[in-house]
Formats: sequence, structure tokens, C-alpha cells
Amino acid sequence: MAGITLHSENNETVTCVPNVFIDELMADADGEYVKIYLYLLRCMNAPEESFSISGMADKFEHTEKDIKRALAYWEKAKVLHLEYDNDRRLTGICLSNPGRTKQQTPLSAPDTRTETAASAVTQAAPSPEKKAQKPKPDYTADEMRAFREDKGVQELLFMTETYLNQTLNATDINTILYWHDSLGFSIDLIEYLIEYCVGGGHKSMRYMETVALAWHKDGIVSVSQAKEKNERYSKTNTAVMKAFGISGRNLVESEVAFIEKWTGTYGFSIELVTEACKRTMQAIHQPSFEYTDSILGNWHKKHVSSLEEIAALDEAFLNRKPKQPVRTAKEPAPANNRFNNFDQRPYDYRQLEEQVFNHSTH
Repeated sequence: MAGITLHSENNETVTCVPNVFIDELMADADGEYVKIYLYLLRCMNAPEESFSISGMADKFEHTEKDIKRALAYWEKAKVLHLEYDNDRRLTGICLSNPGRTKQQTPLSAPDTRTETAASAVTQAAPSPEKKAQKPKPDYTADEMRAFREDKGVQELLFMTETYLNQTLNATDINTILYWHDSLGFSIDLIEYLIEYCVGGGHKSMRYMETVALAWHKDGIVSVSQAKEKNERYSKTNTAVMKAFGISGRNLVESEVAFIEKWTGTYGFSIELVTEACKRTMQAIHQPSFEYTDSILGNWHKKHVSSLEEIAALDEAFLNRKPKQPVRTAKEPAPANNRFNNFDQRPYDYRQLEEQVFNHSTH
């Protein structure tokens, strides 16, 4: 195949990007972080224009915290360094020569106990691969004090107490430090985790830890990854609530756990989850996450992945179903004695599932 020549008829000024950035750093970085770095390079060619964090935030429709997070990431990648005054206010950004390789400048999170206040704003993200859950340690009093000497941790704990409107106890602090130290969550990711949970009406530390472990299992290491996952997750929650006719309240923890199981463990699409919800309503005429779970569990065992495959299962089920015998006489009602003189409510899920199939064929 003949080579392709790249050339340009454009005589306007250009912005030069170091090859090492493209070859070794760009692929591992968040896309938004790449935009910020390229914009910094562009601004170097226009020194007469005013530059500010707020101006960058407006240009990219981010928050100032998002911009600072990107700058802290690139500082750890050794492509720039941030300059501060005595009051820790950002006064300058110096672009460095990113001439080092990945092996020389690993982007793994540094030891938080020796990290400076400037770089503690956020930690660089490790490779987004799924990880095994680490056991939760019980930190000693000395370890607690060492953590709390970190300015970033101090701000995180203060922010958490503000959101929860209560003072954190030792167990709460131990849990947050576990996310940071053992799961490798950056300060900013933990802040977003707490904002997300509290914004959804969940202030329980246990609930937050469930979300944190799910993110860790899915290899989430950045705020942008968490936002993407939560956007998909929110759409599924909304679809389930609509199918069940739930309104005027948020889903409780056990209901959220079911949805996480259906979409995470089982890997079902919103389409299949809502189909199971609709069948539940047809069968028992009321929302039941347990009944829906029985349907989806059955589909999962049979490796169902589309509505067409479900339709094939329905047809196969009806074909092998025996015909109902003709009754010649009305069966007598059960005796009203002390053994059955109560309202028998438990559902026979198998029988109700047959009712759904029968209903769908009429």
C-alpha cells in the first residue's frame, strides 16, 4: 500500500504538541484532560490574551475544580508544574518538556502520607482495570493522625461532615480512609462519591461503601468514569420506576441493589430489565423486585440477551405446556378450620410466570 503524505495549505499560526505526549501520555489520559493540556499549549502562543482558571472552566463548560483536577494530573505526569504563593494560591503554570517515558514517570497514585498540599488536590488515576477487593483494615490511632495531617484528607473529612450534617465517628473516618488508601480512590473521586450519594437521598455510610466497592470492582478510577456509569445507572433506575409506576419517592437501598445486580452482575440492558418489570405487573399487579429478580435470574441462566430470544423462550414454554384437564365438577372449597383460617399471601412465582405467558398470548 502506498504511503499517505500529510500536508496543509493553511498558513496560519500553529500549536506544536510534543511527540512524546502523543506517543506515550495521551492514550492513558482522560479525554477532558487532553483538551486542557492542548489548550494550555495554545495559550502559550497567545501570551497577550488573559488567562484564568475560571476562563478555562467557562470555555470547556467545566467547574473550576474539574480544571484544577486536570492540572494536578498533568503535574504528576511531569508535563507541567504549578506555582503557588505563600497562601497556596495558584500563581503560575510552567509547561515542562515531557521527555520522559511511561516507565520513568508512572502515573500511579503516590503515597498520600508524604504528598504535598498542592498535589493532594487529586491523585493520578491508575490503569482502569477491574481489581480484586482489598480487605478493610482497622487503622491505628497513629495511622489516623498521619492521614489527617494531609491537607487534602482534612478538607475531605470536613466536606463529608458538611454534607452529612453530622460529626464523623472513628468508624466513618476509617471507612473513608479505606476508600482512599486501600481502594486507591483520589480525593476528588471520594468527594464526587459522597455528593452523588447524598444528592440521591442516601446519607448512610454503608450505602456509600456499597457504591464505592461497586466502582472499584468495575475499575472506576476517575470522576469522569463515575459520571458515565451513573448516567447509565440513572437511566435504568428511571426506567424501572416508570415500569413499576413508582413515583414520589427514591428507590431504597435493597431496590437499588437489585438493579445493580440486574445490570452489573447479569449485564442486562434497560430494555430487558423493563420487560421483566412489565411482566411482573401483568402477573401480580403490583411492583415486586423479588418477582422481577426471579424472571431475570431465569433468563440469565438461559443466557438470554435480547427480546427475540425471550419470545423464543415463551413459544417453547407454551409448546411444552400440558393441556389443562376438563373439570367435571366444581371442587369443594377448603374447610375453614384453624389450620387454614388466614389470608394465604405468598406467591407461587412459577405459577405466576405461567400466568404472564398466558396473558401475552391472548
